[in-house]
Amino acid sequence: MQVRLLSLISSLAPLALADIKFTSPASGGSVPAGVLNVQWEDSGSGTLLSSLVNYQLFLMAGGNDASNSIPIVNPTTPSTFQGGSAAALQVPASAGASTPANAYYIKIVAAASQGGQIINYSDRFTISGMTGSFPPAIESAVPGGTAGPQNQDQVSNGANTAAGGADAGKGTLYMDQTGLTKYAPMAGLPPTKISAPKVPTPQNPTSAFTIAKTPLPIPTSPATTVTASNTYSFSSMENPVSYF
Repeated sequence: MQVRLLSLISSLAPLALADIKFTSPASGGSVPAGVLNVQWEDSGSGTLLSSLVNYQLFLMAGGNDASNSIPIVNPTTPSTFQGGSAAALQVPASAGASTPANAYYIKIVAAASQGGQIINYSDRFTISGMTGSFPPAIESAVPGGTAGPQNQDQVSNGANTAAGGADAGKGTLYMDQTGLTKYAPMAGLPPTKISAPKVPTPQNPTSAFTIAKTPLPIPTSPATTVTASNTYSFSSMENPVSYF
């Protein structure tokens, strides 16, 4: 299923020291199928909210682990926090079931400008008026209570490859990175002398590829590529030799 961002309201407080705490839907509450309004606020701890650049929002169902939960609504494209602290998801009635109670929760994956990401979850709630069903393994994995999965702060995981950092470009290869933000090493300094080896050496290892035979959809990841700042400088001058 796809997300339609119907509204983005309530500006975020600038420079807030926080990650994300969901305030709607209410913990243990019940909301009707259709338009699901999601709101969040500063949690008061964790990563600087001002350092989060974009996010993807998911409606999840099932257990608290990746192995026993499924996305009911998937986003189409990343959204920016500049739009506000609320969004709305379109939830078709056929996308899931209304029982067991508290089967649903919200998941947000937000990329940080310094590298890495945070993953926050809402408490659990019920969606009434659903006409579909869950796979048996997903239905049986719904725990008692209203607590969602444990939040994850993975910002430090990407700090070594943040732009301008001492280790920028020395971490995971660009093609092996995942998430909304990827990091590229600084541009190389051209040599003062060019040699032509008999057997050229590639700068990076080869990677697998598939030839597209039909038009491809617009990619949604990465949303941002951060290139490390140059740590070198050079000077140049005009060539004084002219030819007529």
